[in-house]
Amino acid sequence: MRNAWTLLALLSALAATGCGATRPGNVGLGTLSDCPRTPNCVSTHAGDETHTIKPLTFQGDASTAMDRLKRAIATMRRTKIIAEKPGYLYVEFTTGFWRFIDDVEFVFDDTTKTIHFRSASRIGQSDLGVNRKRMEDVRQRFDTTK
Repeated sequence: MRNAWTLLALLSALAATGCGATRPGNVGLGTLSDCPRTPNCVSTHAGDETHTIKPLTFQGDASTAMDRLKRAIATMRRTKIIAEKPGYLYVEFTTGFWRFIDDVEFVFDDTTKTIHFRSASRIGQSDLGVNRKRMEDVRQRFDTTK
C-alpha cells in the first residue's frame, strides 16, 4: 500500500508541476532536425516508416499559408507560438493531463508549395502516436481553414 501512495504522490507532483523539461537546443533554428531513434517524433524529412509523414500543401504564397496555418493552430487547445520568421514557425503543444510539451516546427517552401514539419516529444520514449495524430489533426484543420 505504501508503494501505491508513493506512486500516487509522484504522479500528482508531475501533473501539478508539468512535464515540460527544458526546450531542446535543436529547435527554433529555422530548420528541421532529424527525429531521434525513439518513436515519439514524426517528420516530413524522415526516411523511415516509423517517423515519416506527408507534408502539408498549399496554393498561393507562403506568407498567406503561414497565416492560414496560424489560424488553424489557434483553434487547438494548449498551443503557444514560440518563434516566427519568414518561412518558419515554431509552436509548443502541451498535452492535457500530464502537461507534456511537444515541439512542432514548420518550414514553408514557396517553390514547391509545401509545408514541411517536425513534431517531437521533449521527454519519454513513446508518445503512443500522439504526435502523428496531432499533425493529422493540424492537416485537417489547415485544409478546412480559409
